Amino acid sequence: MSIVIVGGNECMERQYKNICQEYQCSGKVFTKMEDGLKSKIGRPDLLILFTGTMSHKMLKCALNEVKGQKVKIARSHSSSASALKRILAENTCKA
Repeated sequence: MSIVIVGGNECMERQYKNICQEYQCSGKVFTKMEDGLKSKIGRPDLLILFTGTMSHKMLKCALNEVKGQKVKIARSHSSSASALKRILAENTCKA
């Protein structure tokens, strides 16, 4: 399962990727707005939005990119490791 995480803390980026691997998912993490973010998101199975640590511009960009695709979208105000684990447990086969 492919996961894209938008938002979150820069210092947690490696931890987010490790947690995704624990749930047998491949993950991309975008903690800040980058040039070409739209093209880098791709076609994930699950889009996770950590809304407490992202700009409105970044949110709009991510949502517009997956518009019309069959992508599950999970939002969390908290960008903690436990919030990510909860989202992954709810949306993947592995618990």
